[in-house]
Amino acid sequence: MPGASSVLRAARPTVRAVTEQTKTERTKTEQASTTTSTTTNTAERRGAGPRTVVITGGGTGIGRATARRFADEGARVLVVGRSAETLAGTADGHPSVSTLAVDITDPDGPDAVVTAALERYGRLDVLVNNAAQGVPGELADLEPEVLDAQLATNLRAPMLLTRRALDALTETSGTVVNVSTAGSLGRRAWPGMSVYGASKAALDFLTRTWAVEFAPRGVRVVAVAPGVIDTGMATRNGTGEADYRAFIEGIAGRVPSGRVGRPEEIAWWIARLADPEGSYANGTVLAVDGALSVQ
Repeated sequence: MPGASSVLRAARPTVRAVTEQTKTERTKTEQASTTTSTTTNTAERRGAGPRTVVITGGGTGIGRATARRFADEGARVLVVGRSAETLAGTADGHPSVSTLAVDITDPDGPDAVVTAALERYGRLDVLVNNAAQGVPGELADLEPEVLDAQLATNLRAPMLLTRRALDALTETSGTVVNVSTAGSLGRRAWPGMSVYGASKAALDFLTRTWAVEFAPRGVRVVAVAPGVIDTGMATRNGTGEADYRAFIEGIAGRVPSGRVGRPEEIAWWIARLADPEGSYANGTVLAVDGALSVQ
């Protein structure tokens, strides 16, 4: 089982570094706009102009796949994460994707994210709260700092970031997409993942409640609850590669669809729920798990 050091080892970029990133990325954005303007994209066909999408946890897995999906559909995308290196990997080959290395759990994190999006693109249409930490272990075995890190990333950060982005989303009749998990749906227990599951169950509750609260503003809130997706998240949290592969192979046999999911499949659903043509979907938590949660 990974200890606290494996969870908390990520570096935290400073606010000054974020400011320098914004200047650099603004130049990249201006160059990318020339390419984007020559392409007939999904948003432009609807007469809305290119949408701006912010995605947290955008350096790997579902976040990376979602950034590329939105970019391929003509959106301008800001990917946020702690590692400048992994974010650069997401943006590679996608000129409409810019990066911001910042820790969203820092006090200034939410403001840095929204400010960067507005300075670079002038608007915010979609916020994807995707960043998450999941550390396996029964409650008695988890150190307090591990509990705090999971709750800070999975629950508190989405609350504060959404709060900071709300005025900008109101201006565009935008959408918040929370990335939850099918593992916390319904009345089932999840031994060994209680803190992670509880944080995601709370995020589902916020999705439903925010949908009602924000509706008078014209802002929608929806969630996608993935099942077992081969993202490599467990290995990044300290699980050995062999153990991870054994888990993936074992769980695939329990999924009615006969396999685990791919990040690109979840990205497709996130993009569809955020699509203006899906505007009647509000407050829903959509399970995408190969029917694992309903068997």
